[in-house]
Parts: sequence; C-alpha cells; structure tokens
Amino acid sequence: MLNMFSIYQGIPKDAKLLVYQSILPSVAYGLFFTDISYFLTTVQGLSYGFMGVVITIMGIATFAASIPLGLAADRYGRKKTLIIGNLVSGVTLVIFAFTTNPAVLLMAAVLEGVSEAAFSASSGAWLAEKCDSAKRNSVFSFSGFAQSLSFGIGSLAIPGIAIFEFIGFSNRISHGLLYATFAILCLLSTLILIRIPESYKAKKRVDPLSDTDSAHRNKQSMRIIAKYVISSAIIAVGAGMVVPLMTAWLHLRYGIPDTISGPILGIVSIVIAVATLAGPPLAKRFGLVKAIVLTQAASTIFMFATPLSSSYIIASSTYTVRAFLMNMASPLSQSMIMGLVEERDRGMASGINTALWRLPNALSTFIGAYLMSVGLLAAPFFIASILYTISIALFWFYFRKTKLPEEQCSKE
Repeated sequence: MLNMFSIYQGIPKDAKLLVYQSILPSVAYGLFFTDISYFLTTVQGLSYGFMGVVITIMGIATFAASIPLGLAADRYGRKKTLIIGNLVSGVTLVIFAFTTNPAVLLMAAVLEGVSEAAFSASSGAWLAEKCDSAKRNSVFSFSGFAQSLSFGIGSLAIPGIAIFEFIGFSNRISHGLLYATFAILCLLSTLILIRIPESYKAKKRVDPLSDTDSAHRNKQSMRIIAKYVISSAIIAVGAGMVVPLMTAWLHLRYGIPDTISGPILGIVSIVIAVATLAGPPLAKRFGLVKAIVLTQAASTIFMFATPLSSSYIIASSTYTVRAFLMNMASPLSQSMIMGLVEERDRGMASGINTALWRLPNALSTFIGAYLMSVGLLAAPFFIASILYTISIALFWFYFRKTKLPEEQCSKE
C-alpha cells in the first residue's frame, strides 16, 4: 500500500495546482450530469424524448467545438482556452437552473458543449506539459482521482435541495437554487487558473526539424490518434446509452427519486476516484496497454449484469464495480495518448479524441433514452456490453505491441 502511494510523491507544483483548480468545476458538474436526466423530466416536466435531445445537443456541440478549440489551445494557449471554458460553464448551469423554455435550453446545451470542449481540449495537454514522462501516469491518475472524488461530492449534494425546501421554496426552485450555488464554484476556480503559468508557447517555438521530418512526425501522430479514437468512439456509443441516464433508469426500474439515486451515483464516483489511484501501479506491473485492457474487459461483465439485478441496491453495487474497473483505466488512456503524440499536437489530439467521443456518446444517449421510454430497460446495457467488447478487442489489436518511451527506458 505504501509503495502504491509513493508513486504520487514528487508531483510538480504547477501540476498539483492544475488538479486543484479542477475540483470546483468537477463538483458542479457532478451535480449537473448526475441529475440532469431526472431534473429535466421529473422536476421540470419535460419529456424523456426532449431530455435525450438536450443531452445529444451537448454532445454535438462538444464534437463541433473540440477540434477548433484543440487547435486554438495549441496555437494561442491552453490557459486561455481553459479559462473561457470555466466561465461559460458557470453561466450554462444558471440557465439550466431556471428555465423550461425549449429554445433557451437548447442554447444552453450548445454552450455546455463548448465549455466541455474547451476543458477537454486544453486540460490534458496543459497537464502533460507540467510533468515529465516518468511522472505522467501518476499525474493523470491523481487528476482523475481528484475529479472523480469531486464529481461524487457533487452527486452527494443533490439532497441539499432539502435546505431550500425547509426555507419554503418549491422542489423545482430548490433544485434551481442548488444548481446556481454550484455554478458559482465553477467561476471561482478561475482565480486558481490565473495563478498557473503556461510554459509552452507555440509561436516562439523554434523547430529544429526539416519540413520533411516535421510532416513525418505529424503523420505519425495522426495515425496514433486515428487508432485511439476509433476504439474509444465505440466505447463512447455504449457508454452514452447508459451512463448519462442512470438517475432516470433507476427511477424507471425501481421507482426511486434523485435524492436517493444521486447519492448512490455519488458513491460510485468516489469509488472511481479510489480506483484511479491503483492505475499507475497496475501499469507498472503489467504494462500500460495490458492494464487498460484487463480492467476494461472485467468491467464489461458487470455492465451486462447490472440490469439483471433484483433490487436497486444490487443494481447500484454491480454498477459501482463496473465503474470502478472501467474508470481505473481512463487516466491511463489519457496519459498514453499524451505520451505517444508530439507535444505540439497534444491539444489537437485532445480535441479530436473529445470530438469523436462526444458525438457518438451523445447520439447514443438519445437511443438509450428512447429504449428506456418504451420499457426496454435492459437493452441499453446489453448493447453497451457488446460494443465494449468490440472496442477492447480493437484497442488490443492496435496497441498490443506499443511501448511508451518511459516503459522502454525502464526496460533498458
């Protein structure tokens, strides 16, 4: 156990600050993403179909904005891009909190997608900039731990609506006030971001490579990104049919409200946070690619078993194990792609990966919501399990022989 935590010693100060600033937005989005499917339908009275459209629009907007924002982050600075994302996210949460106007909600969905794209395109690239290859797995897993823990805290905060109800507000207004409170947290995190210096400057970079060598490196990065996003996008389709809809699914399947399902999913996120800490030791023991494949394959079994559960307690426990195993590999995957591509291409790689994750993920959310609305409550889980299996097999085929620079140095 002590050896496991020793891996996290010596993380650079700026990398720690980047992780710490992500905590407040992650708390806010833990509340938002856990509750949104329940909030829009049961609290706001909108249809399941429209709820699915809203979540789908978020994904489409993220898809459309990710690559341009990734390129902008590489060219103009990851810090500026991340600050813009934080500011937009705070405004978006307030809009969702207090309107049922379909047009305004769709506009808010677009803004949410842009803020998500800004975060995804810049945060990973900036974090990789702040650490060397020897510490990259540890830094990304520590970041995953902080974000998952914060996400869980946000989910656990859903029963906080009782405070506003006690004062005398309605259930709907209480939900809105809780959303607005957490939106302020998003905005406050910008104060931490301002303090962190950005050392990578694309405009001042002197490239010693010839144009031919530079083009070769770029093509090499693009081949790696293409293989990575193909396997990732297939998992995204499966995850989209289930993960964003869990509060709604638990309500349909077992009749429980978000004040119960939200804290349950909050505990899931906290378990995920603990799981991420085990990633670097696992990668050190088995190798990065094998560690990713083993944990994702085991997770698929529990995805398939979740809808077969006889009670919400068993279903939640099974889903927790699934999330534990699947998300143990997530920071390792992010670390892998940042280690394989050129530093100047990291924003672009993050943007492409986010784009080709969010679009299929968002489109499949609409399909998952439809299947649930017509009573096919197990189907999304079964389809997701099949897609996970295909994705894992492809990932292993593409990267089974891949060794990251730090793994090669360690072996030598």
